Formats: sequence, structure tokens, C-alpha cells
Amino acid sequence: MTQDSAHDNPAATTTASTGEAKLWGGRFSEPTDAFVERFTASVAFDRRLYREDIQGSQAHARMLAKVGVLTEAEADQILQGLDAIRDEIAADAFDWQVGREDVHMNIEARLIERIGEVGKKLHTGRSRNDQVATDIRLWLRASIDDILVLIRAYQEGLVDLAERESESIMPGFTHLQTAQPVTFGHHMLAWYEMLERDAERLRDVRRRVNILPLGSAALAGTPYPLDREYTAELLGFDGVSRNSLDAVSDRDFAIEFTAAAATLMMHLSRQAEELILWTSAQFAFIELPDRYCTGSSIMPQKKNPDVPELVRGKTGRVYGHLMSLLTLMKSQPLAYNKDNQEDKEPLFDTVDTLLGSLRAFGDMVPNLEVRRASTLAATRKGFATATDLADYLVGRGVAFRDAHEIVGRAVRVAQEQGVDLADLPLAALQAISPAVGDDVYTVLTPEGSAAARNLIGGTAPEQVRRQVSAAREHLRSLSAGS
Repeated sequence: MTQDSAHDNPAATTTASTGEAKLWGGRFSEPTDAFVERFTASVAFDRRLYREDIQGSQAHARMLAKVGVLTEAEADQILQGLDAIRDEIAADAFDWQVGREDVHMNIEARLIERIGEVGKKLHTGRSRNDQVATDIRLWLRASIDDILVLIRAYQEGLVDLAERESESIMPGFTHLQTAQPVTFGHHMLAWYEMLERDAERLRDVRRRVNILPLGSAALAGTPYPLDREYTAELLGFDGVSRNSLDAVSDRDFAIEFTAAAATLMMHLSRQAEELILWTSAQFAFIELPDRYCTGSSIMPQKKNPDVPELVRGKTGRVYGHLMSLLTLMKSQPLAYNKDNQEDKEPLFDTVDTLLGSLRAFGDMVPNLEVRRASTLAATRKGFATATDLADYLVGRGVAFRDAHEIVGRAVRVAQEQGVDLADLPLAALQAISPAVGDDVYTVLTPEGSAAARNLIGGTAPEQVRRQVSAAREHLRSLSAGS
């Protein structure tokens, strides 16, 4: 399956901008229209795949030498030429040309310029279809690894913060109404759990990313005796694709990754919303580091939580990228279609957005300051220990539904007097229910309420510290296995 070379055909299609012959141009009789050339080119964005493209090409060359399609000397020339090209690109000395369409053709054309006829043999047994699928998988695999590192770092920061604030009392909310006392550390561990599910999803996605499509060629495989398993071994893939039609046209892995990314961003957006609320004067629960906030051009007192707000906003663009990829693929027949060129920009931006958001939160959140007096004062409002009073009455033989009714009446009395339940005199409580004893105030404090929930998954400080230890051990095991 050798590729026709425009260098051997004076009538071959040329690049409209430079007059250079196309590497695929033997079948064409006129140059590509200049607008079409620009419209169809992807090199402006897919050039960021150059490392993966060279990595894949070098593995392909080694494999071709192993099976005897290339000599060892030819393979060495190709490997050295690709090394030199990688250095050129890294040094920003590479001449990217729109007329060469994409990262693959730019690198291959430059290789031929550097080493001559031997460079034309590199494309034996492959197509840009399986080449780009391989490049994207290599790039996404590395990106997932980078994202997992940042998730782990953020989790470690949350665990440290949870331990530091394991006894700090704050109101827990349902419907954004005060519900029951919790500890700030317990709340941070809820964020940790969100991220743990995200990491699990990404590790699972990575398994399906890590399959080699190279060797599928354009769509039907190739007659050359390729050793695909050897190529997979060189590139660190877990296995090779089983169907050439599917392998070159599959973008499920990109969609699945973006779905996992959208869920991760949803979690960060929920966290951002709470950070934004907590920094407001109406809550005043926390203080964010100044380096993650900005001021107002007109109101000198303002300290705006711009980073959480931007993360909340950037969530929408990742949702959009997921819908874009789903729509891109929904009507494509097998096998590869030019539509798939549109997969890269959404995927690239999704990864960039995740990396930026995680990096920001990984430093910002663990370094926030909890205003413990404010969170405790807020917990004393809204009758957060009402359920504790009901549980107390149940413990003294009152049926739960009756206890619920009794506490409701007690809340009404407290509202009328403008006080919290803990501020009602014992006589007032006993007038509502004779089951109330003089020990009732031990359960009506926020601290007593939190400490009472000392079970696995509970908010008690003792449980928070246990959960912190377990989380640290889990994160250590992940680091040891990576």
C-alpha cells in the first residue's frame, strides 16, 4: 500500500499558496482552490499533536523495520529525521504550511525534504485515518493522566482542609435553608467524594482510550505484514483494535471523555457556587486568598470571587463541547469522514478548561480561611437542632410522629419569641412536652448535634478524622501505583 507521490507526477495537484505538489495529488489535474485549501486545513489547531504524531511515526518505522518492509538503515534515517523535526518544532523553527493541510502532511513533507526518498517510505501500511486516530488517543491518554494528577492534588488539599476544620461547625442546608449542623471538614469531604467519582470515571475512560488503531489503514487494513502488537507495545497501548472500519471512525472515546469532563465541571461548578455564596457579606463563611480575587473599578470595598465565577461559567462551554461531539457523530456512515476533523477543537478546549479549573481550585480552596465564628453563629439560626430535639424525645419514649409535632410547636414558640430552641427556658419546653428533661440542652447545641452523628459517613469530628485518614491512605495507594 505505497502512497502515490506528487513528486513523481508533474501534473499532480499543487498547493495553491506555494505551488508545492500535494503528497496525495497524483489523481488530480488542477490545483486545490485557495479558499478550499484554507477551509479544509486543520494545521492551525492540530499542530499541537506533533509530539504524538512523531511518536507514532517512529513506532511505525521501527515496526516496519522489524517486519522487513524497511531496512534498519532506512528506519534509522527516518527516526533521526523525525527527531530533528521534533526539535525544530519545539524551537519554534518549523515552517507550518496551510497548503500541507494538517500536522501529518506537514511533518511527512518536511521529513522528505530532510532525508529524501527514504522519507516517502514511512507512510507504507498506514493512512492518515488510522494515523490521526492514533495521535488523538496518545494525546488524550496523556491528558487524562495530567488531569488525574491535578484531581489528586486537589483531593489532597481538601483532605488537609477537612482535617484542619474537623471541629468547625457550620449549617448544613437543604433547599438552601438551614437544615442541621455539620462540620466544615465533613462538607469538604463531600467535595472529595465528588472528585473521587470523577477520577474513577476518567480511569475507566482511559482503558478504552488506550487501544491502538494504527494498522487499520484507511478503512480495510493493509496487505503488508504489520506487527500491530509490537507497535502497541512500543507506544504503551493495552491492545489493538479488532475492526478496521470501526477503528478509523470511532470517536466514542472522545465523547465518553467529554461526558466525564462535563460531570467533573458540574461538580466544580457546584463547589464554585458555594464558594461564591460563602464569600458574600450575607454568609461571610470564608475568605478566599486575595490572589484569586479581583476588585471593582468603581467600588473600592469590593473583593470579587472571579475565579469561582469563571469556573462556574466555563462549565457551560464543556457542556457545549459534549453536545458538539455527539452531534458531529450522529449521522456519520462508516468509515472515516472529513467531519471528524471537527473533533479536535472541542476536545482540546475541554482538556484545557479542565486543567485550568483544577489547577485554580487545587491551590485556592485548600488555602481559604474559614470564619468559624460566622459559621457557628449561622448554625444557631434557623433551628438547626430541631431534628436533634425530636430524636431526644424519641429516646424518651415518644413516637417519632408525635415528637415531630411537639418540636414543630416548640419552633413556633421560639419564632414568636425571636430566639433559638436552645434559648427557650426549660419550663417553656416542658409546657410543650412533659417528656423534656433538664438534660435537653446537651442536644440543642450545634456542637452536640454534630458530635452525636458519630457513625460511618457522619459529620462528627471523630468520623471526619477517620475519613481523612482513610482518604490519605487511598491517595497514597494511587500514588504508589501510578
